[in-house]
This record gives sequence, structure tokens and C-alpha cells, in this order.
Amino acid sequence: MSEFLIGEALLGKDNELAHIDLMIGDKSGPVGQAFATALINMSKGHTPLLAVVRPNLMPKPAMVIVPKVTIQSLDDAGKIFGPAQAACAKAVADCVEEGLIPEDKLDEWVIVACVFIHPESKDERKIYKYNYSATRLAIKRALDKYPSLKKLMEEKDRAKHPVSSVKMPRLWRPPYLQIALDNPSLSGALSIIKASPRSDRIIWEAGTPLIKKYGVEAVKELRKEAKDAFIVADLKTLDVGKVEVDMAFDADADAVVASGLAAIDSLDKFLLEADRMGIYGIVDMMNVADPLAVLKALKRPPKVVIIHRGIDMEGMKSEKLNKWQVISEIKAMYKTIKPPVLCAVAGGITPENMDEATKNKVDIIIVGRYITQSQDVERSIRNFINAMPGDADVDLKRIHSDDDDVGEKLS
Repeated sequence: MSEFLIGEALLGKDNELAHIDLMIGDKSGPVGQAFATALINMSKGHTPLLAVVRPNLMPKPAMVIVPKVTIQSLDDAGKIFGPAQAACAKAVADCVEEGLIPEDKLDEWVIVACVFIHPESKDERKIYKYNYSATRLAIKRALDKYPSLKKLMEEKDRAKHPVSSVKMPRLWRPPYLQIALDNPSLSGALSIIKASPRSDRIIWEAGTPLIKKYGVEAVKELRKEAKDAFIVADLKTLDVGKVEVDMAFDADADAVVASGLAAIDSLDKFLLEADRMGIYGIVDMMNVADPLAVLKALKRPPKVVIIHRGIDMEGMKSEKLNKWQVISEIKAMYKTIKPPVLCAVAGGITPENMDEATKNKVDIIIVGRYITQSQDVERSIRNFINAMPGDADVDLKRIHSDDDDVGEKLS
């Protein structure tokens, strides 16, 4: 079977930033075909060229460079047919010298590299330096088949792209504190978000009363204030689940809630559409006599199950439902599901009694009035976060060397 290796690296900053995408493989395989195709299929503004250390001296394995950005002037051409071309070639030669590329593959392999050069880049030394380092790193990663599955799973939800202002949060490191903005005042909800401490542990919930008053557009307003936060639209859907999931999705919610009292067919459609849209489908078991029976009847598991004691029931001395036992049984039911189904509890949780929840492996603690009616919102939130196991932020104890390639047999 012919070799087909893929590598990528982004290094540098400002307009001289370098981004390399490359393929390494046999001349007789798909990479060889791509290499030959690139050389004979010229396109305006994206003329492929061989990497050369200097004119008349190309490295081995041979590399063809394909510009990612359209070349529109001789000045643009001079950056790619110059510092970038030489830098990429030098990186290949150095990888051979270091023993990264086996000598017996020098005449068998070829490399196809897509190279990014910003039209407004000016500093040729930086263009050379960044493209050399990015090419060398991309080759090393390709040969090492970086990243490993473990690395990808560790990074996919914590990562933020340096050229993108958007991050889609996921619930990957519980426990979390979900703050229910139930008071039907949008200005009040926004003021609570503004007063809150910044923490990866916080989930914001557009509560049912807030949505009933302002519609799902309330989620859009919360998003403006909590740009990268995980936001739940608590619609408590009972019917037409597909329609309400789409409404929440269009409003930029990360999750949407259906009531466990809904018909099984409605819940199945709700969860199917949430999965199709790529947002969390949550089922709230408030007033459901047998949550396990409902879950067993579903065709697919929800992302989150809420064991919920309603506000009107909080004054009752006894509860028919042992929520801790139910949570244990839910986790056992879904023990083979990946990522795991999360369990949340709501109703009467305070910093003083939340220890019982964490001991019973609750993933999300939902709190409303303790925080939203507090005269010191930040302190009230910190009371919960500080009592949670683990650090308040995902990367609080992360060191710079952990950013990339750690544990991947790379220097």
C-alpha cells in the first residue's frame, strides 16, 4: 500500500503568519498523482512551483508548492517565489539531515504543500522564518501521524482558533453550574451576566418565563453579553419538537430543553432534530413519576437528563423520587454511551447542600433564585464554583508547553 501522510502547522503572527498544509507519499500513489497534476495544471494566481533551496538546487523528496492566496502582483509573486519557496525547501532538507525523513524514501516520496502568504506581508525575514518552521513542523507531524486520538479528544472542546472569533462550547469537563435566568426581565438577566465572574464552569439558561415574555430572541440578546458561553434555551417542549429545536438553533442556543411529560414520539423527534442540528437535546423530568421508564422508551438518549424539583414543590417535606438513586440508575443505563449522558439536578440546591450532589456524581447543578435574587451576584456564584471539585477554569494549571505536540514524540 502506498504511503499517504498529512501534516499541518500554523506559526507566526501578524501579516507574516505562516500556515502550511501538506501531503507526503509515494510517487506511485495519490500524492504522486497530485504532485504531477499540480505541476501541469496551471491556474491564474495559483501557479504551482517546485521548492528550491536556491535556483538549480531542489531538495529531496521533491516538493511542489501551491499558493493558497491568489497572486495578484509581482510583489505577491516575489514573496512566494523567494522567501517562502526557499524556506519550504530548507525545511525539507533539514528534516532529511535530522533523520526525520528516511534516506531510502528520498527518491520514492514527493511532497505537496499548500502555502499561505498574506498579500500585505512585508517582512521577508519573518516570511522565511515562519514558513520554514511551519513546514518543518508539518512534516514532523505528518510522519508522526499527529495528532493522536487522545490529543484530539483533549483539545477539541478547549481549543480556540487564532484567526476565528467564534468558539462553540461543549460540556466536556463537569461539574458545571447552570444559572437559570427565570426572572422575566431581559435587562435583569443581562445585568446578572455582566456581574458574574468569568469561569468555564458556568452555563447560562434562558429560563422558561424569560422566553415566554421575549420569545427565543432573548437567547440572541444573552449571546451578545456571553459570546463564548454555553447557553440553554429552556423551552420545556411538549409538542412539535422539531419546530422548537429549529427555533432554538436559529436563536444561537447551544442546547434546548423538552419536558419529560411530552409524548415519546414527540421526544424522539425532538432529540433527532437536536442531534441533526448539532445542539444538545435535554429532557427535564420535572413531575415525571418514572424518569427511567421514559428514557428506556426513547430511540436515542438525550445529551442531558434533568432531575428537577419545581419551585412550587420546594416547600414539601418529602419527595417520592429519590433523585440520587435515579441519577445512579441513569448513569448505569447509559454507561456505554460516548460522550457520556450528563445528569443535572435542579430545585433547592445551595452551596451548603451541593456536596451531596457532587458526591453522587451530578454533572450539572442548576441554580436560580439563590443567584438571580442575590444582592451580590458574583459572590453567590463564587460560593458554588469554589465548592466544586476541580479548578474554576479549564486551563488554570496548564503550562505553555502543553499547547501542542506534547506526548506526541515531537520535540
